[in-house]
Amino acid sequence: MEQLRAPGWLPTAEVVDASNLKWLMERVGIADYPALHRWTCDNRAEFWGICLDRLGIVFAKQPETVLLGSPHHARWLPGSEMNIVASALDGPTDSLAVIHGKAGQLTEVTFGELRSAVARCANGMTEHGIAPGDAVAIVMPMTYEAMVAYLAIVALGGAVVSIADSFAAEEIAVRLEIANAKWAVTQSATMRAGKLLPMFEKVALAGVERAIVVPGASGPTLRTGDIWWHDLQSDDDSLRLHIAPAEATTNILFSSGTTGEPKAIPWTHISPIKSAMDGHFHHDIHRGDVVAWPTNLGWMMGPWLIYAALINDAAVALCDDAPLGLEFVNFVEEAGVTMLGVVPSLVATWRADDLLTQVDWSGVKCFSSTGEASKPDDMDYLMGAAGGRPVIEYCGGTEIAGGYVSCTVLQPAIAGTFTTPTLGLDMVLVDEDGNLTDEGEVLIVPPSIGLSTRLLNRDHDSVYYDDDLPELGLPLRRHGDHMERLPNGNWRALGRVDDTMNLGGIKVSSAELERVVAAVGGVSEVAAIAAPPPGGGPDRLIVYAVLQQGIEADPDRLRRDMQAEVRAHLNPLFKVHEVVIIDSLPRTASAKVMRRSLRAAYRSNRR
Repeated sequence: MEQLRAPGWLPTAEVVDASNLKWLMERVGIADYPALHRWTCDNRAEFWGICLDRLGIVFAKQPETVLLGSPHHARWLPGSEMNIVASALDGPTDSLAVIHGKAGQLTEVTFGELRSAVARCANGMTEHGIAPGDAVAIVMPMTYEAMVAYLAIVALGGAVVSIADSFAAEEIAVRLEIANAKWAVTQSATMRAGKLLPMFEKVALAGVERAIVVPGASGPTLRTGDIWWHDLQSDDDSLRLHIAPAEATTNILFSSGTTGEPKAIPWTHISPIKSAMDGHFHHDIHRGDVVAWPTNLGWMMGPWLIYAALINDAAVALCDDAPLGLEFVNFVEEAGVTMLGVVPSLVATWRADDLLTQVDWSGVKCFSSTGEASKPDDMDYLMGAAGGRPVIEYCGGTEIAGGYVSCTVLQPAIAGTFTTPTLGLDMVLVDEDGNLTDEGEVLIVPPSIGLSTRLLNRDHDSVYYDDDLPELGLPLRRHGDHMERLPNGNWRALGRVDDTMNLGGIKVSSAELERVVAAVGGVSEVAAIAAPPPGGGPDRLIVYAVLQQGIEADPDRLRRDMQAEVRAHLNPLFKVHEVVIIDSLPRTASAKVMRRSLRAAYRSNRR
């Protein structure tokens, strides 16, 4: 049996006593964490009612009750009217809300200044014809301007369409069409890895009708109808929020399923309450904290960062440098970051270059990690970087508006493992026969604030509920992750059970990847899978290829050609690690490719 890893961090009395969870335990009269979690699942309406008060959620019209309906079709806060921006921007006027820039060149923005900036942007958008209900895409890096634009669109009653700036023009076009977005906020160009990458040109090529362009590393010629960011801003800095039913759409995000078209997942004014709760109780964010997470508005962690920080009256820290080098780790120190989120591959790079010995991160109180499976040695290194701080492992999804499994500052942190389902929901693991198991598919036990209730381009129930779910006497919801319950009670992530993979924190379906790499000459059939490296860590993209008759096998050439196709037509951040040539793809009796068999064979052969 595999030896269990020792904790890399143990809770101290000082941390426990100051924690938000300690307040909750005293509030409900429960003395230990497992019993507290059970109580939040058994008393979901009461728990979320406490959260609404604790987080200071602002309503224009109070809800009739907290929860109505069945677990599968729950209605949260029925009858309420609101704009979630009111809760995000009601921090003390003179308190820090944003700190952004580069180390040595930081700009601080108070809540009062942020409210004024959001108002000028929202009023400028309204003056240029953007109205409540309109969908406006944001396709640019996570900058201060992107954050202001995000809040402004929600404030005026629009819906942000979240698109990662790394996507190729044709993938941007797909998402614009699904969301019916006529406008986009973008940047003229951006620098990545020393290369100048045109952003506006790519968005224009995607077919957006009008663009709001933030000046960047170059100054392109705008089309008729496009407008520069500084010309958009109104002289009117009065913030007038569009009030709507709480279920109104505020954000359209995308997450790949098992077909080529991404799922379009609407967030509402209610969804960010889940993000804020996870930030408050699982990440222990307090008023006055400074929260950083290298991310993007095209990934759910971008909106999560905005809401989890601001609703908790904490500040968002945005670095204008790439997160891989010394510039970013210096930024964390200088900005006074107290809660730092990471993607595991970042930590691997910092560790390889031994960057964290060159800075003082003693001000960091807590780390968090999501987007990929963690490599335990890297997380132990991170926990020691600030003189001993916990890493909150965090796993969830766009359709959850946060996490379903995480950690807390009340429990020992063991690198690469989770200690608890998040508060207010539960989970079980089932095997292929639908039996409870210690290693299998994750099924979430609903309801919870944050869980999606509809999709724009799919039948929601058929995706999450109607696919032969086991009869266990519980309401169950599919999620697609594969996990293991360890003998010590913790959980460990083992990837996906469906044909969706997670590459660098971005979900993508096998079908999307296969459509692109199949264009390489000499290839007859392909199957894409994701597999972790020996020893664990973030998944790598592996492509199995069946060659056309008479084509000479050359895996290196195929890998280079496939990488070029992925870079040009999908996302340059996706790296083809290996091409495996095979005589034929394994298939079911109904001719479906058995990617699970390919994953198992690959892992077995690389041990």
